[in-house]
Amino acid sequence: MRNPFTNFLGNLSHDIGIDLGTANTLVYVKGKGVIIKEPSVVAINKKTKEVLAIGSEAQRMVGRTPAHIVAIRPLSDGVISDFEITEQMLRFFFEKVHREKFSLLPRPRVVIGIPYGITEVERRAVEESALNAGARSVFLIEEPVAAAIGARLPVQDPAGNMIVDIGGGTTEVAVMSLGGIVASRSLRIAGDEMNEDIIQYARDNFNLLVGDRTAEEIKIKIATAVPQKGKLEAPLRGRDLVTGLPKEIIINDDQVRQAISKSLKAIIESIKETMEETPPELLADIMDRGIVLAGGGALLKGLDQLVSEQTQTIVHIADDPLTCVVRGTGIVLEDLDLLSDVLLPTQFRR
Repeated sequence: MRNPFTNFLGNLSHDIGIDLGTANTLVYVKGKGVIIKEPSVVAINKKTKEVLAIGSEAQRMVGRTPAHIVAIRPLSDGVISDFEITEQMLRFFFEKVHREKFSLLPRPRVVIGIPYGITEVERRAVEESALNAGARSVFLIEEPVAAAIGARLPVQDPAGNMIVDIGGGTTEVAVMSLGGIVASRSLRIAGDEMNEDIIQYARDNFNLLVGDRTAEEIKIKIATAVPQKGKLEAPLRGRDLVTGLPKEIIINDDQVRQAISKSLKAIIESIKETMEETPPELLADIMDRGIVLAGGGALLKGLDQLVSEQTQTIVHIADDPLTCVVRGTGIVLEDLDLLSDVLLPTQFRR
């Protein structure tokens, strides 16, 4: 029997779907859609342990803070690395969602996307942090399943659907049928690893030390998976490791593609390995329907072409790939009873 007080708190709260990503956190509110897209960054004063900023405001501080202020990411490779900071970040988003609605004590129901194949301890950390942040009940869904639902794939049909979700910390490759995952790979190589590749390439080839944000900007501007018509170039600024002085070079798309080629190769290999494990009937469906790319990594120029060439299969990029996972959590929220079979079992309910 449901607690009347819990029902009352529920009436004062929004139901929320969350894509708790390594790079960005996106929040879907039932009946409203995606209303928050913020970097998963928290700025902390190390002396007082006080949280100074969360999200975009904290992102602006990365690499630009005095020694006693640190801007950290509480999630690493798609899993929680700092429990307390994640809890504070979630509480901040819960309160931000409920600002227009009168609620002194928001107690939302929350659906959270988590990477496929994380351990029981990592899964429990996500659940507990959301409950401690104020959720009254927490439902967990695997990110590839949420991404497929968000991309409007018919995951509950008895047919093969293949999704490749390339996020900030992880790449999730999955073949689904009848609401479950048949074959999959979870790879801790994704957007962040490509940024590291660019940083290492600049260090090795130009004796240039560049920051994470600079590498990210270069990746977004000129990174390509296959050669493009016309040369793409951008200035790359950092510190000269020889002189210690500021230095700027012009880098082109060929050089950036060479830098990230190792990460792209690992992603392609994980797609091929998943296809090798897929039953032939489902593989025939995938050949008809194609592979769907989701996540921020799907925006890399020419990635669909590269995957298509390497797998000999049609490849589609999902509509608005960055929001696929959070839209999937939202679709589940809108019809929890019908889609409850795609959710993972959870430890606690309030």
